[in-house]
Amino acid sequence: MIQLRTYVYIDSLQPQLAEYMATVSQGFLPVPGDACLWVEVSPGMAIHRLTDIALKATRVNLAQQVVERAYGSMVIHHRDQSDVQEAGRVILHHLGASVEDRQHCDIAWQEVIRGMTPDHTVLINRQNRRGSMMLPEQSMFILETEPAGYVVYAANQAEKAANITLIDVRAVGAYGRLTLSGHEADVDEAAAAAIAAVQRPSGT
Repeated sequence: MIQLRTYVYIDSLQPQLAEYMATVSQGFLPVPGDACLWVEVSPGMAIHRLTDIALKATRVNLAQQVVERAYGSMVIHHRDQSDVQEAGRVILHHLGASVEDRQHCDIAWQEVIRGMTPDHTVLINRQNRRGSMMLPEQSMFILETEPAGYVVYAANQAEKAANITLIDVRAVGAYGRLTLSGHEADVDEAAAAAIAAVQRPSGT
């Protein structure tokens, strides 16, 4: 029995998220504006068959595939939204599932920290080498989700909503983690968009 943990469709990757994904991608690099589908299943090895089905049925490109002991995830993308949507359709058909069968996203943690100190921002920047840097006195929003993959959609919608800096997006494993920063008002707006995104994630 294959459990559909995460199924999230993104109609247009925002610039910072696309560039961040490219730093961790093992396959074909996404670019801003690409449509994208993030799928996570359990058990992890099942993701190989779903990847094979999607790649053979459409023109999508495989950006990333992660196979862990418990979970497996893949990221596919293409400039043409219809190809990504069709890939999702054939995946769901193979699973005998619908978007409504995906696991509900729970927010494990959310918080805005205002007026970050230099000591704190330096440590965060040293730990996160793939995103942008956080500056002292900025505000920071952190979000942790379960399953992990939903945090990607949260990051994309946050970037759409406000002028923020994307620091870190970790979307594999048991929990997903998002870190972003910026001016206080922008961070508040982005945080609201991110939370709304995981509460009502896109599927089509």
